[in-house]
Amino acid sequence: MAKHIFNSEIDWAGGRNAVGHLQTGVLKEKISVPSLMEGPGEGTNPDEMLLGAASTCYTITLAAMLERNEIGLINLKVDSTGVVDVTNGVFTYEKIIHHVFLKLTSEADETKARKLAERAETSCMISRAIRGNVQLETVITFES
Repeated sequence: MAKHIFNSEIDWAGGRNAVGHLQTGVLKEKISVPSLMEGPGEGTNPDEMLLGAASTCYTITLAAMLERNEIGLINLKVDSTGVVDVTNGVFTYEKIIHHVFLKLTSEADETKARKLAERAETSCMISRAIRGNVQLETVITFES
């Protein structure tokens, strides 16, 4: 059984509203609490990174599934939204919605591509990791 190991390193000095530095793979970024959560809003934050992980995993998974099924893809765009609920001062990542825009070489492949786009959510490693804790939704649009 093969295992893949990923590492990250964070330098942080200060309390909740400090600004830290994250390095993971080729990503080097400042990190802080987002301004809409009354933080400094510098660099990225865990909420954006979870959304980014979910949307990139979904996109790459779907692209691979389309390719394996020999569906001609002209363009794939995924706009994702993360919804965080705040109740009694407790922050809960509630939902991720992927708005998927597909442009295919043949309209005849749309039915199969829709099924793959729906199934990609259950095939993505990140989606499987957060399933049961974060609601996942996919909205699919075909472009001509």
